[in-house]
This record gives sequence, structure tokens and C-alpha cells, in this order.
Amino acid sequence: MTGQARPLFRVFVTGLLAALPLAATVAIFAWVINLLLGWVGPESAVGQLLVAIGFGLAGSEVFGYLFGLAIVAGAVFALGLLVEAGLQRGLAKLVNAVMLRIPVVSTVYDLVRKMVGLFTPGGSDGLKSMSPVWCHFGGPGGAAALALLGSPDAVTLGGKRYLAVLIPTSPVPVGGGLLYVPEEWVERADVGIDAVTSIYVSMGLTSSQHLGRG
Repeated sequence: MTGQARPLFRVFVTGLLAALPLAATVAIFAWVINLLLGWVGPESAVGQLLVAIGFGLAGSEVFGYLFGLAIVAGAVFALGLLVEAGLQRGLAKLVNAVMLRIPVVSTVYDLVRKMVGLFTPGGSDGLKSMSPVWCHFGGPGGAAALALLGSPDAVTLGGKRYLAVLIPTSPVPVGGGLLYVPEEWVERADVGIDAVTSIYVSMGLTSSQHLGRG
């Protein structure tokens, strides 16, 4: 590169680096919006349901979708008010009684209900027994994953003691992979469930906030 072109290139690189944070932020939000549109946009299965809910009242597919979305959002908000007031318990018992009687559906519903309850403040006592742990793959000093220990009781596989740990997914921690790992790979993590949720939802961006800086 010639001497005259070098300052121009440096200015360009400087401008590029200055624009990267904004560009990255826009790209992340665009990705999230596209993901949400794929799940609940007008062309998705959920979106078509919303259109069907509001179309008869709005008379237009676009306004029908927005109207249906407003109805669902209002229903969710009303449910939130019931939960805040503690009035949803009777309804929850009724829904649970019905869903848990349906074969196959009951297994899936119960699993999802417990997983959601795990990351909900004031969850049941059974869910509180799950504790955050570090899972060191390959043993201490190896790659570490922040996981949840369901029970301190080990199982024996091939003559070795293993613990069942759940490694949540990111950025939606309601779910993940259940792994049986050697007992010596598991170490108690000095963080709470809220910290685990925050770290996974933020895709690791809040790690230093909850785990401390190196």
C-alpha cells in the first residue's frame, strides 16, 4: 500500500470499527425480529390463528392480525393480574387436573410445567431442590458448563458414579440437555437460579455480573 493510500485506509478502518457496535446491535435486533416473525408473524401458524381471531371484527387480514394480537396480549396481561393477585390457583388446579389426565399429553405438559416453574420466582419446593453446578468436561480444569443438578444422589454406570445434570439452552433456558456425567466432574456453583437464567438469556453477556471478573 502506498504512503498516500495508507492514511485513507486508516480512516476507513477507524470508521468501520466505530460503526461496528451499532451495526452489530442492529443485526442482533433484526435477527430477533425475524425469529419472532417466524414464530408469531402473520405467515406463521400462530399468526394465522391470530388473523382468524380478529378477522371477523376488523374485516382486514392485517388489522385482523393486529386485533387478534391485541386480544391475546390483553388476555396474557389479565392472567398476569390474576397471578399477581393470587387468584389463578383455582384455575391452574382445574387446567392441571384436565391436562394431566390426557395420555401422552400429560407427560409433555407436566415436563414443560416443571421446567417453566424452575425459572419462575417462587417455584415449588421440588423445583427449588435443583441447584446450580459447574460441569467440568474431562474433569477439573476442562471446559466448564453452568448446569443444574436435579438430585445429589448418584447412579452407578459401568462401576462408576454419575450425576444427572441439566444444561439449559440459550437464549431460551426452558429446555436443554440432560447428561449423566462422572461425579468428580461436578462442582457446586456459588450462584442462584436467577443468575443462571440471566446468563443463559443474555447468551453469556451478564457472566461477569454474576460470576465476577477475572
